[in-house]
Amino acid sequence: MDQNKLERSHNRVIGGVCAGIAEWLGWDTTLVRVLYLLVSILSAAFPGILVYVILWIIMPSKRRRLY
Repeated sequence: MDQNKLERSHNRVIGGVCAGIAEWLGWDTTLVRVLYLLVSILSAAFPGILVYVILWIIMPSKRRRLY
């Protein structure tokens, strides 16, 4: 499995987007979620929600290993 691939995570609260970005960057998931929340609030929320939904749609879900 390619570790550098940007995918939605199974460690999800809503869609796994923030957790997927955190895993891709090698950052703490909570840090990415807090940063996303701050950026969304400071940008009047709508652009942040729109970006999240778009990423949720276009980011592939991480495949689970079956063994």
